Amino acid sequence: MNRSASKGVVRASLALGAALASTVLCTTVSAAVPGSESGVVGTDSVARADGERACPVVYFDLGETLVHTADDGGIDYQSGAASYLRALRERHIRIGLITNVPPSWGTTDAERAARLKKEVDATWKGSAPFVWEDFGGRILTPRTEAERKPAPALWQRARAESGPCRLVFQAETAEEVKVAASLGYVPYQVGQPHRPAFLPVGLVQLLGHRSY
Repeated sequence: MNRSASKGVVRASLALGAALASTVLCTTVSAAVPGSESGVVGTDSVARADGERACPVVYFDLGETLVHTADDGGIDYQSGAASYLRALRERHIRIGLITNVPPSWGTTDAERAARLKKEVDATWKGSAPFVWEDFGGRILTPRTEAERKPAPALWQRARAESGPCRLVFQAETAEEVKVAASLGYVPYQVGQPHRPAFLPVGLVQLLGHRSY
């Protein structure tokens, strides 16, 4: 691609991002939260604007979204994932996992999540451990083969457990992102060229201010 064409792609990508923000958020930061002229929304403002709701909630797929499995079977953070999760944590944005594991790994989500943690940690190669504690009890896994993604069951269960909060789903798989969008999630396909690796944290914060 020549330099002129490359610049055109970048400009088009930025314009698309601006249009996405305008369409999805349906409001400006200053209108939603007093004192936010800088475009950065603090967590105190989020709490005031949302009546102390802990919104939004960001759900992720796990493999090749937050973690990467190398050719030797070792597992580490996907590029940019550790810093992104840290940024969400610093802003008190709740996160969760919607991920396929064998239903035979347990009779409850907690049991299957414990087995998932054991499997990942056993081959973990990262210098810092995966932040399982950040996900709390929000690790949803299929109870039966019929619930495995891309079946809608896990997204439906996540919505039922999240109350009135706006929900985000981020994954590397276009099919999963499409299903989440059809169920009312704000979707974001990670790892796409000319786009941020993950949905920018500032936009995630603003989603918490959108009224239903």
